[in-house]
Amino acid sequence: MTLHAASRESLGLAENRLGEVLGDAGADPAAVGAELFSVVTLLTREIGLRRAVADASAVPESRKRLVRSLLEGKLSEPALTVLDTVVTSRWSSPRELLDGLESLGRSALLTSAEKTGNLDTVEDELFRIARIVAAEPELDRALSEQAAPAEAKRNLVRGLFADKVDVVTEALAEQVILRQRGRGVGRGLDELVRLAAQRRERSVAHVTSAAPLSAEQQATLAEKLSGIYGRPIVLHVEIEPRLGGGLVVRVGDEVIDGSTAGQIEALRKRLAS
Repeated sequence: MTLHAASRESLGLAENRLGEVLGDAGADPAAVGAELFSVVTLLTREIGLRRAVADASAVPESRKRLVRSLLEGKLSEPALTVLDTVVTSRWSSPRELLDGLESLGRSALLTSAEKTGNLDTVEDELFRIARIVAAEPELDRALSEQAAPAEAKRNLVRGLFADKVDVVTEALAEQVILRQRGRGVGRGLDELVRLAAQRRERSVAHVTSAAPLSAEQQATLAEKLSGIYGRPIVLHVEIEPRLGGGLVVRVGDEVIDGSTAGQIEALRKRLAS
């Protein structure tokens, strides 16, 4: 997500308010996240309303009254309190307001998983879903088709994953698919994995191995990577026999290619130069 300076400042204010709201004993983070996502859906559909609530030339209090008049009684007070901050802040564009609101919904849902002790599960399930989508081109195309009705995509996601994953996982995956906007479903899911890992102050290492790794091997690799990067690292491992042997490790934009296929390719390039 790329935001201009004004939007970044507004998102920071809204994140602080969200933290205050979710810190209250009576607040349900999962419900707040779902409600914020419902507002994203509304503003995506209603272009005029989206422009009105993001109109920096309008008095902030009037934007707040507009949202309250439409949504009071339909959303919980915690969600409305967060929206008050969102719509009274200055955003660089209506689109960036939507992106910020979606980010807040994700944060609320990840907070819910964190509070219930399910963050590890949600992170792993999102990773697995991303890999399933990447391995099935037809599924990827169906989920990425921008002209497809939102309800059809929603039904497809629920048919594939309902009752098989945590409810937070399903809600997050569904939102990524409904608003992927050409960015690619897999990329959006990987971003959610990164956000989940970040909440535990860890980084994600995507490991592709020619053969399964034992628990001891994974622990050793995680320890070595943590030493290299100076912070805890969590592994997500995929098996790809075509590597021939060894591993390919990606942490952020950095790639460590120790696979047989990678070494052969490197040798081929040296011989050709």
